Amino acid sequence: MTSPVLLRAGKPLAMAVAVSAAFSVSSYAQEKKLDSVVVTATRSPQIAREVLADNVVITAEEIAKSGGTSLADVLQRQRGIELARNGGPGTQSSIFIRGADNKQNIVLVDGVRVGSSTSGGTSWNAIPLSQIDRVEIVYGPLSTMYGADAVGGVIQIFTKQGNGAPAPVVSVGAGTYGTRNAEAGVSGSSEGFRYAVRAAHERSDGFSATKRGNFSFNADKDGYTSSSASGQFGYELAKGHELGATFLHSLLKNQFDSGPTMDDRTRTRVGAYSLYAKNKILPNWNSHVQLSQSADHSTNDASFGHTEFDTTQTTISWQNSFTVGTSDLVQIIAEHRKEDVESTEAAMNRDRTTNSLAAAYQLRRGAHLAALSVRGDDNSQFGSRTTGSISYGYRLTGALRVNASAGTSFRAPTFNELYFPNFGIPTLEPEKGKNAEIGMYYEDGTSQYSAVYYRNRLTNLLVFTPVCPVTPAAFPFGCTYNVNEALLTGLTFGASTSVGRFTFRGSLDLQDHKDETTGRQLARRAKKHGTLGVDYKTGEWTAGGELVFSGDRFDNATNTTRLGGYGVLNLHAGVDLSKDWNLFARWNNVLDKTYELTRLYNTAGSNVFVGLRYAMK
Repeated sequence: MTSPVLLRAGKPLAMAVAVSAAFSVSSYAQEKKLDSVVVTATRSPQIAREVLADNVVITAEEIAKSGGTSLADVLQRQRGIELARNGGPGTQSSIFIRGADNKQNIVLVDGVRVGSSTSGGTSWNAIPLSQIDRVEIVYGPLSTMYGADAVGGVIQIFTKQGNGAPAPVVSVGAGTYGTRNAEAGVSGSSEGFRYAVRAAHERSDGFSATKRGNFSFNADKDGYTSSSASGQFGYELAKGHELGATFLHSLLKNQFDSGPTMDDRTRTRVGAYSLYAKNKILPNWNSHVQLSQSADHSTNDASFGHTEFDTTQTTISWQNSFTVGTSDLVQIIAEHRKEDVESTEAAMNRDRTTNSLAAAYQLRRGAHLAALSVRGDDNSQFGSRTTGSISYGYRLTGALRVNASAGTSFRAPTFNELYFPNFGIPTLEPEKGKNAEIGMYYEDGTSQYSAVYYRNRLTNLLVFTPVCPVTPAAFPFGCTYNVNEALLTGLTFGASTSVGRFTFRGSLDLQDHKDETTGRQLARRAKKHGTLGVDYKTGEWTAGGELVFSGDRFDNATNTTRLGGYGVLNLHAGVDLSKDWNLFARWNNVLDKTYELTRLYNTAGSNVFVGLRYAMK
């Protein structure tokens, strides 16, 4: 049966194909660039054009010129990503990857898993953009690599690594809404020791998070302050043997609205810390042992009182990689993860552990690429789960490849869903996912094009029901229970090419994300969204613009409240004042578009940010 999203693609699909074809006319005349590397898809470095999972890499240069004031803003500009937010950059945000819920994705910082075990999501507003050097987005189920919650995809954030002579960086800037920031860092390496440290501070007076008509409307400004630091250190004991440590620490203090008279405030601390050893035990055997801990600590002072929800995750992993022949790779991964929760709600003060064992095989034979993986997770709360995946790719030419894959995944119930007073049910089962996709990719070193169709069926979904199926009298306000099924289908296109001094890029998502139990669309997922952008570089000048657009969508699960579509234009420019000094400016929402990412919550109007950066080259 043909998917509804294909039947409705029509003119937008034809336009996307035509644009891609037009972009490709001059691609062969361009100078080839160095191959980029992706780590997240297989937990080992791979040349991007050989990665079988659909992926996007966001570089430091792209982050710098994006015009984004937060990580969520930068992610929103990528294909397959949608954003919901309760106000400005410092407020609570949710990221949907290919329609999967915010709880159905995993976030890593330098290989360390971060997130809240109570809400199930990541504190996106507390991850500072200033500390990020690179971001990898891998789409589709990756439970065989990372375990529970990798249903829609995995986002990995990389902080700066050191290499070469000492390279200091200093940046200051200011803009609309009283926004100002400062950051400084240094990186380098010497005699087997490499280092990179960075610190930043940002604050903004902000604007009111809520609109009139919102039950928690308060006309006061909801600003934020953010202080953060990160570092990477490594020492090569001998060739092939390295010890190291990484850290990211961020403290966000932001204001929000929960009522007309209260100055509501949240204090969020996010941390990711690791010690590791990398050892080349034999010429074909590499070992990577990592001990890590992450923290997601949140304190709220609002009209509903004082609350605290603290998650600490401690993980030890041992990854062994064996080269077979000249190019094949076998991986064996063992992990132990413990989640600890402490809260002002005594019933939430619990922990659970997961022991995991995974195996993967990657094959390369001429034009053929293949991957097979399987993983078992044994959890102290919900028991054992097994996931698997299989992928195949074929190179039609040196630049053109087709892929097909299938995989399973699951999401573990959150501590809120399990234990929150008069709401949680300790016997809940994990959600389950089965995904299949097929894609075509073209990359010649300068131009990149991709077209992917995916179909992800989710069962045993945990959703709120006002009449709890288990002893309704004990749950007078309803509960979350395994009652629904959903089907996430879509076509996602990406294109980028260079013509002379110009680089053109664009993306388009045509999707149908539906709750099959009710027949309704999933909340806050549009049927189409995308981007169009162009960058220009000549001599010491760079400039560019981008249009981010989305169709309308529903704000609630019952599909009774509609959010209008929008198109937001952003511009950026920069000039090198000297070899090491750069002046840059960003103008976001140039046309002062009024739109909503969440019903009756404000978004930023037309705003400008100007900064000065020193980076030794």
